[in-house]
Amino acid sequence: MKILQVMAGGENGGAEMAFVDMCIAMKEAGQSVEVVTRPNKIRVPLLMQAGIPVHTLPFGGVIDKFTPYKIKRIIEEAQPDIVQTWMSRASQKTPNWSQTKTKKPYVTLARLGGYYNIKHFSNTDYFVAVTPDIGEHLEKNGITQDRIRFIQNFAETEGDAVPVSRETLETPKDVPVLLTLARLHEAKSLDVVLEALAEVPEAYLWMAGEGPLRMQLESQVEELGLKECVRFLGWRTDRSALLQAADVCLFTSRYEPFGTVFAQSWANKTPVIVSDTFGPKQFCTHEKDCLMIEVDDKDALVSSIHKLLDDKVLAMNLVKNGYDQYLSHFTKEKSVQAYLSYYQQILDEKTLSNGGTADEEPTRKSQAE
Repeated sequence: MKILQVMAGGENGGAEMAFVDMCIAMKEAGQSVEVVTRPNKIRVPLLMQAGIPVHTLPFGGVIDKFTPYKIKRIIEEAQPDIVQTWMSRASQKTPNWSQTKTKKPYVTLARLGGYYNIKHFSNTDYFVAVTPDIGEHLEKNGITQDRIRFIQNFAETEGDAVPVSRETLETPKDVPVLLTLARLHEAKSLDVVLEALAEVPEAYLWMAGEGPLRMQLESQVEELGLKECVRFLGWRTDRSALLQAADVCLFTSRYEPFGTVFAQSWANKTPVIVSDTFGPKQFCTHEKDCLMIEVDDKDALVSSIHKLLDDKVLAMNLVKNGYDQYLSHFTKEKSVQAYLSYYQQILDEKTLSNGGTADEEPTRKSQAE
């Protein structure tokens, strides 16, 4: 099967890394994969090292006519069966087959990890929602159920990882380590994490990520007197190594449509504290596979951190149950197979894999603006 994966993407972000992970996983599964994306000093090298052809385009605003023109040319040359877009910008810029009329028909499929405005997906034939709730959002906005499939992200990160050396991160061997894996953005509630850390003086905090709040968070560290115990790690690709070296993962966002970090914590057997926002609430169970707190509840976060550091039996039980959840729902094999099965079902239904015709393209229901 030939698959063209298209994402504009920001400089850093969890969805962007999920995109890289999935492209590489499909390549490893024996599929023919090509990528169209913005230039990026982290993602593009990772994809190319995996042997995936990468086309870089600007993905500008409304006046950018170059990107859709080039995507059309790439489709004509690559002759994909499936063109999968990620988020709204790529979906807007990617033409469907009825617009290109290429010699070989193809299907457009958009992967949604958030509650996007459906008007941006007028070129999309089918949809993947990473949570059931996002699927319901699509239906409420006029997308028929037969065009939607729920497939969550997988949780695997780097294979054969070993815990990162604490010495390299200027962290004593015998202190508790808390870890955040998040873009430094208002939505991630990292300011509350720092406030909580001030009440757990024995702990160190590793903040892996980059984003617009870097300077503000650094100033808050200074104000709270936490400079000696906070490490800003920048954007990291060694997620497993960090998780395996940490004692607790903190994933307490203000807003999180899905949030792969909780599942990555399960996969790496690291106890996790989550907030009761959209994504985690659909998959996590308080005191079974995580500790769950209300959004922005600093006191509950402090209490939960102490609880996990002091109660090793509780931490072990959360790890065991979380790992079982990972094996049941979030392995790379299950996610990749779910995508490939959906691709094949679409192609079989439309007979595109056997040289379908224009008359066989999906009928679109009127979409809400």
